[in-house]
Amino acid sequence: MRNRFSPVLVVIAHGSRDPRHAATVHALVRRVRSLRPDVRVETGFLDFNIPSVPGVLESLAAEGVRDVVALPLLLTRAFHAKADIPAVLGDAPPRLRIRQTEVLGPSPLLLSALERRLYEAGLTPADKSSTGVVLASAGSTDPEAIAVIAEIAREWRHTGWCAVRPAFASAALPRTEDAVRELRSLGCSKVAVAPYVLAPGFLPDRIARGAAGADVLADVLGPAPEVARVLLERYDAARTPMLAAVGA
Repeated sequence: MRNRFSPVLVVIAHGSRDPRHAATVHALVRRVRSLRPDVRVETGFLDFNIPSVPGVLESLAAEGVRDVVALPLLLTRAFHAKADIPAVLGDAPPRLRIRQTEVLGPSPLLLSALERRLYEAGLTPADKSSTGVVLASAGSTDPEAIAVIAEIAREWRHTGWCAVRPAFASAALPRTEDAVRELRSLGCSKVAVAPYVLAPGFLPDRIARGAAGADVLADVLGPAPEVARVLLERYDAARTPMLAAVGA
């Protein structure tokens, strides 16, 4: 049963012309709903897909909803989280009280999701010490986002992998294929590519092409249970002060 005092969770996805993107977002949201049936969860897209974020917010306001937690479906804090999404939320109906959460990454749960995808692709925990991993992200022109990816790669290396190298599908270097070659040169027995992306699309396809020389290519994070748990962690962190404000 839903708690009438709980803010509505609005998951904000980028959107894509690739239909796999929206399908994956909806699958993730369904998993979130299954984990927390007490929370109303809606999905809005910034571009290409419907419903749009403004449309979702206007509909909620028309229903009489008061409190909304807006969650950017993003792995790093870059342009969309810093500028795009705040601008859209700033134009929301004035009756809505909206709190924007932090982006999903970094999080230990996301590292667990990455390992889940690698094991689903054929690796085992016994392979870790002999396997080099390419942490392949979409890329960004934001130095903060690039630095975060590099730090995640360093942190992940300490969990037992032979080596971990960051790579980017756009806007930054190295590319996936370059990182694969570097890991080969280091003497790793196997090389695996782990896409640090949430849904299929143009840039994940570029990552896949760059992984042609690797032994293993994992799937995108998608609706992994760990990703759904991160969404709920971000939601709970944002809703607590909102509930306190209304005395719920």
